[in-house]
Amino acid sequence: MLKRWISGWTAGLLALLLLAPAAYAKETAQQPVDLTPNAKSAVLMDVDTGTIMSEKNMHEKLPPASITKVMTMLLIMEALGDGKIQLSDKVRTSEYAASMGGSQIFLEPGEEMTVQDMLKGIAMASGNDASVAMAEKLAGSEEAFVQQMNARAKELGMTNTNFVNCNGLPAENHYTSAHDIAVMSRELLKHEEITKFTGAYQDYLRKDTEKPFWLVNTNKLVRFYSGADGLKTGYTSEARFCLTATAKKDSFRVVAVVLGEPDTKTRNAEVTKLFDFAFSQYTNHPVVKSGDSLGSLVVEKGLVREIPLVAKHQYGILMKKGEADGSIRHEIQFHERLKAPLAAGQEIGKLVIYKGEQQLKEFPLYAPQDVPKAGWWTLLKRTAGELFFVQ
Repeated sequence: MLKRWISGWTAGLLALLLLAPAAYAKETAQQPVDLTPNAKSAVLMDVDTGTIMSEKNMHEKLPPASITKVMTMLLIMEALGDGKIQLSDKVRTSEYAASMGGSQIFLEPGEEMTVQDMLKGIAMASGNDASVAMAEKLAGSEEAFVQQMNARAKELGMTNTNFVNCNGLPAENHYTSAHDIAVMSRELLKHEEITKFTGAYQDYLRKDTEKPFWLVNTNKLVRFYSGADGLKTGYTSEARFCLTATAKKDSFRVVAVVLGEPDTKTRNAEVTKLFDFAFSQYTNHPVVKSGDSLGSLVVEKGLVREIPLVAKHQYGILMKKGEADGSIRHEIQFHERLKAPLAAGQEIGKLVIYKGEQQLKEFPLYAPQDVPKAGWWTLLKRTAGELFFVQ
């Protein structure tokens, strides 16, 4: 009996020893590596698709400091795109704007500066004064501009965000998350010209005056990491050291966000780790490039009957390195019976990407312009023309 018990115990121990390495290896393989051990929160996102490659507490609500200015810059770029302002427009500095502390470009009350120079001051020097001056230019007051910021955040699905000011100075109930920052950073990067400002390492304001101001980018990665060209740093004693950064290699662009880092050296090192991870493990397969034709949109009863569609930015998919991409294809699918009137920005269909028969990703498509409804006389002439010229 004792002999049988010892034999069974030995067999059980042997089985346990044989299975343990496999179980340990499986458990170890499932543990993601923390690329940002010193950050309170972090996320790594593919810009084309919005796919998350790595994250840490990415939905936690935290103070963003000057990363707030990503939304400020987004609203500026959208106003430029809509023709509401021009880069050459003059912006007058109010006493309130000039009174901002912290990072600034030392605007004086009554001083005028172009939108382009204000944008430089915000993107490179994190100017709190320039941010408020632009908010007042676009909305009449900072309070009204902040309402626009929160409305735009809601449109983008930024559910863990609430802005109280336009520059990120400490304020009660002013918060966002690493994920929401990545979302608004991705939206800002649709305006490709923004990287001319965020990616410059140094420049001047008031260059030919008695008070020239030397700008040096607060984001040192634009100088020291190949392919980095933005986006925005942040620091307050409450938020600690924060950064939303972007880098591009070939057609592959990523955004890395870290919040609550202990110092700038650690912040930059951990963002560098995120970049290195993305570019070593993944690649982007561009399906449609910026400027490519997407065909034509036919609008029933429209004053303009057919509108050519052009890709405003790149559409692609994220792939693990080594994956075969030969069977990638795409289709443009318009909504049925699109009728005038049509508003610019109205969703009109989608671009769908497939691998073989498997759908991988879809992107919404929007009307590039307003299409008013044609009058009865125009429609009558159009119908008559079709009747008489049908072959």
